[in-house]
Amino acid sequence: MSLDDNLEPTFQAVKPGFEPMNVEGLSLAELRKYIAHAQTEIQRAESEINSREELRSDADALFKSQ
Repeated sequence: MSLDDNLEPTFQAVKPGFEPMNVEGLSLAELRKYIAHAQTEIQRAESEINSREELRSDADALFKSQ
C-alpha cells in the first residue's frame, strides 16, 4: 500500500442513514419541515464545496506562481 492510497476519498455512493424517507405518512406541516431541513443541509454541503474549491484555487495559484 502506497501513501497515495491513504489520500483517496473514502465516501462511496450513499452513506448508511441516507435512505429515502417515507414521506407518505407525513402531514403537510411535517413535509414542509422536512423540506426546510433538507434545504438547510444542501446549503451546508454547497458551502463546504465552495470553501474547498476556493482553498484548492488558492493552493493552485500559489504553486503556479513559484
